[in-house]
Amino acid sequence: MLSRSSALVCIAVIGLSLFLGCKRESSPVASNLKSWDRDRFQPGGGNAMVFYVVYGAFTNEPAVSATKCRTAGLPNGIELRKLTRTQQPILPFTDGDFGKLLHKDKPSLFERIEYASECLTIQGQIADPKDLNYLRDIIGLVTCFMDNGGVAVADVQQFKSYDAAEWRHDFFEPERPRIHRHVSILFSQEVSGSGRWFHTRGMRKFGRPDLSLRNVPNQNEKGAIELCNRFIELQALGARIPEGEVVRMASLPDGLVCRHKGSLDDPDFNNVHVEIQFPTGR
Repeated sequence: MLSRSSALVCIAVIGLSLFLGCKRESSPVASNLKSWDRDRFQPGGGNAMVFYVVYGAFTNEPAVSATKCRTAGLPNGIELRKLTRTQQPILPFTDGDFGKLLHKDKPSLFERIEYASECLTIQGQIADPKDLNYLRDIIGLVTCFMDNGGVAVADVQQFKSYDAAEWRHDFFEPERPRIHRHVSILFSQEVSGSGRWFHTRGMRKFGRPDLSLRNVPNQNEKGAIELCNRFIELQALGARIPEGEVVRMASLPDGLVCRHKGSLDDPDFNNVHVEIQFPTGR
């Protein structure tokens, strides 16, 4: 039987920062957790970047149960920081364009965020991860914080926010990662008026490029969404899309080719992306 000390991931407060004190490799609990494997993993991809903000009031230091919260602690490369309104009157991502999006999406939840006295940021990168255990561990930590003072959590990469019940249902309760919940598929009318632009946000969480489908005709929209979902899952499980890969789907026209483009600073994705141009004039 594990001792109480080995079953808890201790939390230490250092100045303005919170860091989990236990190393994941040294914890006997880590070996008892179900691994989130990447069955299609191909090395040489990008770094996985995570960025969550948990809003609330964290007056006490919660004891993080590794078994209850399904976490081996804070992954190497990820930092956990606490910020109060005394230090910064406007908490991160509660103003500007991001704040407007959160307010428009969930006004009542955003009101609770605005009343929060402090927040925890969970941010960092994992180098070309061969499994998704880092994501499992971070989801467990966020769940613990939501159970101990958190009122809302923002997924910065998706521009989305969740209350405690939504977070548990969508991310924590499933024993395997619900990959498609971590990535948004967005669409808008092309400026040229030729079809719609479908694109994703959130693939950087897996160290893989986002997707951009240009000039999608009305009759191909269902197929475009199916293609996005296929590539989201394949990449999240570790596969890489080769440059020049030809798309072969019965519901899509011939001649669609994958091209790697963009940079991590691209505001449309905050990530590089794979672009697929649909033929115009059809």
